[in-house]
Amino acid sequence: MTPLMKVIDLNADVGEADTPDWAAAEAEILRYVTSANIACGGHAGDEASMRKTVKAAKANGIVIGAHPAYPDKENFGRRSLELGTDISVAELEAALEQQILQLIRIAREDGMGVSYVKPHGALYNDSVKDTRKAEIIAKVASKIDAKFTLLGGPNSEMKKAAEKYNLDFVAEGFIDRRYTNEGHLLNRTEEGAVLATDEARIAQALSLATKQQVTTNSGNRLEVNAGSLCLHGDSHGAVQTAQKARAALEQAGIIIQPFMSQAGP
Repeated sequence: MTPLMKVIDLNADVGEADTPDWAAAEAEILRYVTSANIACGGHAGDEASMRKTVKAAKANGIVIGAHPAYPDKENFGRRSLELGTDISVAELEAALEQQILQLIRIAREDGMGVSYVKPHGALYNDSVKDTRKAEIIAKVASKIDAKFTLLGGPNSEMKKAAEKYNLDFVAEGFIDRRYTNEGHLLNRTEEGAVLATDEARIAQALSLATKQQVTTNSGNRLEVNAGSLCLHGDSHGAVQTAQKARAALEQAGIIIQPFMSQAGP
């Protein structure tokens, strides 16, 4: 019997650029990935950037996802907001709904739909462990579109929240970030949190795709069963990493394709 071919998605966080060079890098990255997590105004992005990124995704045949965040552009969505102290549940729900709906409206202008939701930054990291925040994301997503898929951390509260709200869930692994022994991303304040070299990033991509494993910050082996691999568009050298990662994965016999089909407008 012929073995089943391994299939995996490549996703990138885009629509976050605030300089011409960064914007050019994002446009180039879209040539190599299959899914685009588009910033929709919470941590970065505005109507113009969303419109531009949607057009670029469409031109490259890429599936579009919403990348909502805490409403905190000042800190690029990387500061955790405490419910009831920094932001109320109602305020967070309203912010997430507004972000996702804005991207949906803009995508429709180009005959595109939004297929999935992936939270950004501190909201993503919080929702890996925080049931309440994970359920807020899933609740808002399901309210907007019951066909949404939630993209997030494996074996996380996000997965449980998706199941509670009857959403499909796809787990992702990170090409360019270091993991802790507990399966979380190493805090960006820690040395080595972002893998600095292409060699390290490609090795991690291949390990995730072929072995479902990564090496943690302390050298242990950690199982990460991912259906999608993420590359941060703001990482140094992201374009080269995207190009080399796709080439290395395909050379290893892995089929690169979106984890779901493009939604209609």
